[in-house]
Amino acid sequence: MDSANYVIAFQRDRLGDGDEELGKLLIKAFINTLADTPVKPAVLVFLNAGIFFTLKDSPVLDALKKLEQSGVKLLICGTCLNYFQKKEELAVGEVSNMIDIVATLSKAGHVLYP
Repeated sequence: MDSANYVIAFQRDRLGDGDEELGKLLIKAFINTLADTPVKPAVLVFLNAGIFFTLKDSPVLDALKKLEQSGVKLLICGTCLNYFQKKEELAVGEVSNMIDIVATLSKAGHVLYP
C-alpha cells in the first residue's frame, strides 16, 4: 500500500454546506473513491455525525472495510458512539478517545476535513 502522512477527519455525514441530500451523495462518492486511490491516508478519524459511516447499516461500509484491510487505521470517537447510543452497531474501525485522536491529528503532515 502507498500511504501518505495525511489524516482525514469526518465530522459530519455530508460534504459541503449546500443542499443536504447532495452533500450526502457527495460524501458517499468521496469515501468510495478514497478506497480506490493509490495513495491512501494513514488514518481516518470519525467524530460527531461522522461515526454513522462506521455502523452496520452504513452505505460506505464496504469501502471502509477495504481501506482498513489495506492498512488505513480507522479511529472512531467513543464519546460520540455513546452519545448517539450506537456503540453496539459499530462495524469497522476501533473505538478511540480524544487523547489518541488529538495525538493523531497533531502528528499528521496534513489533515483533511471533508
